Amino acid sequence: MSAHPSGLAIETAGLVKTFGTTRAVDGVDLSVPAGTVYGVLGPNGAGKTTTVKMLATLLRPDGGQAHVFGHDVVREADQVRSRVSLTGQYASVDEDLTGTENLVLLARLLGHGKRAAQLRAQQLLEAFGLTEAAGKQVKHYSGGMRRRIDIAASILNTPDLLFLDEPTTGLDPRSRNHVWDIVRAVVAQGTTVLLTTQYLDEADQLASRIAVIDRGKVIAEGTKGELKSSVGAGSVHLRLRDPEQRPQAREVLRLALDADVQLEPDPVALTARVGTGSANGQGAAEQAARALAELARSGITVDNFSLGQPSLDEVFLALTGHDTQARDTDGAAGTAGHDTKDEAAA
Repeated sequence: MSAHPSGLAIETAGLVKTFGTTRAVDGVDLSVPAGTVYGVLGPNGAGKTTTVKMLATLLRPDGGQAHVFGHDVVREADQVRSRVSLTGQYASVDEDLTGTENLVLLARLLGHGKRAAQLRAQQLLEAFGLTEAAGKQVKHYSGGMRRRIDIAASILNTPDLLFLDEPTTGLDPRSRNHVWDIVRAVVAQGTTVLLTTQYLDEADQLASRIAVIDRGKVIAEGTKGELKSSVGAGSVHLRLRDPEQRPQAREVLRLALDADVQLEPDPVALTARVGTGSANGQGAAEQAARALAELARSGITVDNFSLGQPSLDEVFLALTGHDTQARDTDGAAGTAGHDTKDEAAA
């Protein structure tokens, strides 16, 4: 699996796609190193699926350039298609066929002989933990099993680049972990994976570099550590004894840390980011200690306290002003609609 001399599997510059008056993708620049998992993180309607479809030659860009292993996705679409595979948001296998029948059929279409197709199907069913379900119709598979058979179908011929578009949407935690293990195994074999997701923990678990996309634009890019350090040295997490004291505690923390304080769904929990250093030269630990002292002086009892690196949730909230589940009422929702229609058409 040879990469382009640049070492990049994907390179885009100013990539644009419009649907009517909506700019679903608005000048996206990406540089994806070969042999890695690259995460594209964003909420529904951010433009993730549309970007993937342009890179996979399923949609023609309206502006900018995109290259996959050095091949232009418009002028050299056949060369791109020969090196990529796509697992979309919805299962693409035939639900009336068994797991084995699906994989054998697709393997034969990809040029495998009958015996080779059957052998490859058996190998993948075993590797993906589907041997016992091999003779069952896919319509009787669980959601997690469907995602596994779908990914197996995508790597019948090991691709140089695998697009995984929100592969664990709707899965339970156990099934998600199984899919994550599969992704790691695929990359260990030398395949580059571009993973789109709205799950922050998924990007945190799998991706070596992450592009944060919102409203069709890349608003931040880097390693997990770089993204987390960009919004502060750490986060203070507190749980109070008395939920009625939370409004007062929020104000005390805001003044002590000179930072925004977020109220968590837990009625006694608060979170605040602390910077790399305050105006008086204090670091994160010193700022946190001072905040705790101020809470004690105010008669507020803290039952639990921790200081840690910001999560990707906090990074995304800091960068966009909303979480990854939010839908923008005057733009992103429209984009999400286009993404869904495109996926169905594909």
